[in-house]
Amino acid sequence: MQTPPWAHSPAAERNQGPILAALQALLAPRGNALEIASGTGQHAAHFGAALPGWRWQPTDWQDDLFASISGWCAHSGAQQVLPPLRLDVTQAQWPSEGEPFSTPFDLIYCANMIHIAPWECCVALMRGAARYLATDGMLVTYGPYLEQGVPTSPGNLAFDASLRAQNSQWGLRALEDVARQAEAAGLRLSERHAMPANNLLLVWRRSR
Repeated sequence: MQTPPWAHSPAAERNQGPILAALQALLAPRGNALEIASGTGQHAAHFGAALPGWRWQPTDWQDDLFASISGWCAHSGAQQVLPPLRLDVTQAQWPSEGEPFSTPFDLIYCANMIHIAPWECCVALMRGAARYLATDGMLVTYGPYLEQGVPTSPGNLAFDASLRAQNSQWGLRALEDVARQAEAAGLRLSERHAMPANNLLLVWRRSR
């Protein structure tokens, strides 16, 4: 099948199936979701089509990706995916333009941002999630991490080196450091799911 003419991530195409399976096991039939760093829009389209009871709000800090996000979502036939909004996690107000979100989110989902962004974005993600999550809501993050006592795969070591060569502020993060920032924001790690290609899907919930 020919690939549609929008921005395309082979990694997103590979991982969307396993991530969706994990989300389907975690989520209620209906809810309100915010996606941080939607990128090409492939996840928003895939999850939006497969989770029709969920109202899905894609966002990205680069508005030049909005056409791709909208294109993929239209192509998938997802009916509950809203138009993308510009969101810089480091700003106190989400989204970054227009009115702030007024309805809490049952799910805040963020894939493959923490290691391809400055550390301050991880800190801000945790603080922002604590502001905008519903009382029983969850933050779900996906990507590769460094774990104490767990050998890092050669592929992840090479990936980490390549990221740091591109930008000294990028790189795989130690899970204990991420958890420390979550705890400071009032979130705790409640579930850890091993995923293909040495990635993790982590579920964070309110600790107080």
